[in-house]
Amino acid sequence: MQSSSFSILLRNPLAGVFVVLAVIFALSSVISPYFLTPYNMSVVARGLAFVGLITIGQSMLMILGELDLSLGVIGGLCGVVSGIFMVKMGISPALSMVLAIAFGACLGLLNGLLVTLLRLHSLVLTIGTAGIFGGANLVMTRGVAITGIPVEVQFLGRGTFLMVPVPFLIMLVALAVAAFVLLKTPFGRYMYAIGNNPPAARMLGIKVDRIRLIVFVVAGALSALAGVLMVARLGTAQPSIGDTWVLAPIAAAVIGGVATTGGIGSPIGAIFGAGIIAIIENIIVLFGVSPYWQGIVSGAIVVLAISFDAISRRYLRREAN
Repeated sequence: MQSSSFSILLRNPLAGVFVVLAVIFALSSVISPYFLTPYNMSVVARGLAFVGLITIGQSMLMILGELDLSLGVIGGLCGVVSGIFMVKMGISPALSMVLAIAFGACLGLLNGLLVTLLRLHSLVLTIGTAGIFGGANLVMTRGVAITGIPVEVQFLGRGTFLMVPVPFLIMLVALAVAAFVLLKTPFGRYMYAIGNNPPAARMLGIKVDRIRLIVFVVAGALSALAGVLMVARLGTAQPSIGDTWVLAPIAAAVIGGVATTGGIGSPIGAIFGAGIIAIIENIIVLFGVSPYWQGIVSGAIVVLAISFDAISRRYLRREAN
């Protein structure tokens, strides 16, 4: 019976990660009396929203068999760009945010073009572009935060609607759109086909490079949206925005059942994975553990998630044979 239950969880990663999320949520509510308070739930949801937006884009790339390590840096750079537009150039806040998101899409397009035209490995390439984008951030800000962000845009980062943080609602909308595209449209089916076997997808007439480009652009735009919303939350454009958005989205996607080799998983599972990480980090804070331990915990989660992913793939292959 136990073996059968384990097999079901391995075959349906979405069900498995939901069970894990529910268990961690229940345990957290028991071990800390502050966990289920409205204020703390708002903190968890708001923090999840920013990482969640990048996780959605990263999970879509991973389904294609790609990986972009520059997404967090793109978010930080675009947040700074939106601050420059609003404060230093006097552009209206709404237009500034739209332009910053469009800039993020362009950076994603640049990554996609380098991958598709030069046949570069996305993991190695985006290590380099992350350095370029991060350097550009420091050049523009000189390491100093941009203050004076208009009050009217801060609602997008700090506000609530029906007691739910606005950034979390925005993330849910992005998740719904991404899930619909992946699960209900031909474009989504093409993404899974490419992730499973790119040469076979080409033989079927699927425009592999075009789809890769589109997904890189979407991932860049989602990262920029996260950066812009973080600026609205902080009320300043900090050059350090995005520094912690590198490992967490990858770990969340793997925990949520997105295969590192492509072709398997969904953004919904990835967000469940992000929820698990957010709750664990929140419990660390509630117990007064040094924030320096958060990096160790995040790294350990990545190692465990990738290890479990590899074990589960081998298990399923052995059962199939």
